[in-house]
Amino acid sequence: MADIVDTAVSAGSFSTLVAAVKAAGLVETLKGAGPFTVFAPTDEAFAKLPAGTVDSLLKDIPQLTKILTYHVVSGKVMAADVVKLKSAKTVEGSEVKIDASNGVKINSSTVTTPDVAADNGVIHIIDTVLMPA
Repeated sequence: MADIVDTAVSAGSFSTLVAAVKAAGLVETLKGAGPFTVFAPTDEAFAKLPAGTVDSLLKDIPQLTKILTYHVVSGKVMAADVVKLKSAKTVEGSEVKIDASNGVKINSSTVTTPDVAADNGVIHIIDTVLMPA
């Protein structure tokens, strides 16, 4: 099985996320032992951000790193476990809110595809980029 980065690359719908992870220098981390749970926004999710947001983030590595690490939770948290949680502490340090009352929402983002397996964790595909407070 591929690691989280290679799984995202081969999926084909995460080119913006992969470019951001590379720009922030997080490739080696996300190829590491983990395990990690990644809430992965698609290219369409990044496209919903205001015009110029992605370009400006690629130039502001500390802010980009903060946003990317806000999408990662330590440990392998499968969908069956996520639905039992009300929140989860991210690698960035703050919490994301989890609402499983109607599908699964992470803050205001919907999980469109849960439990994409990787050898060092799991990816849950989301439709909106998560922004830390």
